[in-house]
Amino acid sequence: MKTVLVSGAANGLGEAFVEAYRTQTDTQVVAIDKDAIDVQRDNVQPFTVDVTDEKSIDAFAKQLGAKPIDVVIHSAGIRGLVPHLEAEKRGDVNACETLEVMDLATMMKTFQINTAGTFLLLRAILPNLRAVEHAKVIIMSSRMGSLGNNFTGNRAAGSAYAYRASKAALNAIVRSFVVDVPEVAFVLCHPGRVETKLVKWKEEGAISPGESVAGLLPLIERWGAQDSGSFYDRFGETIQW
Repeated sequence: MKTVLVSGAANGLGEAFVEAYRTQTDTQVVAIDKDAIDVQRDNVQPFTVDVTDEKSIDAFAKQLGAKPIDVVIHSAGIRGLVPHLEAEKRGDVNACETLEVMDLATMMKTFQINTAGTFLLLRAILPNLRAVEHAKVIIMSSRMGSLGNNFTGNRAAGSAYAYRASKAALNAIVRSFVVDVPEVAFVLCHPGRVETKLVKWKEEGAISPGESVAGLLPLIERWGAQDSGSFYDRFGETIQW
């Protein structure tokens, strides 16, 4: 019996991962989210955890105790759009994250959840990961966190200041985990443009969480120590840093 911990499990990618893993008869799922998780399955243990609150994370770690964790799927995060513009400019993501409109509150909240929250959660559950041989952590990052992707040849992207910066910092933190915790594999993954609550409307070209997860599951099964520190897209192709 293996144990898979899924963060951001109340909706979007996290919810889809829980749904996928709960059907595996040899798997127990630990599902965490800041919101209540509506799931009633014998092999799913839901916990309410706020990754921006150290006390909440510490309380969760105490509840876990010495429980070994084989796989972590970390999908908790936010998009980093200026809140009042997200309401006023519905349907226009670009208008909510430009150089001109970005503010400190949005930047700090995005870093607190996407970056610092990841660090605090992963650090807290390291003893549980170290209790397993060949444990692995799969972090839902974003191609937008790639510095190289933000300017390639004649194509420049720009904007998305809070999200890009928080994901780039997240990537850097994970690379440090790779060095400091070599017995655990850490893999960064871009799940694609997925229809989730990160944005309050469906973006053009967005795929469903289920479609993204269906493609990722065989990759996650395959990824291991040889992939630790790597950054992949949802097809298993390497993303430049």
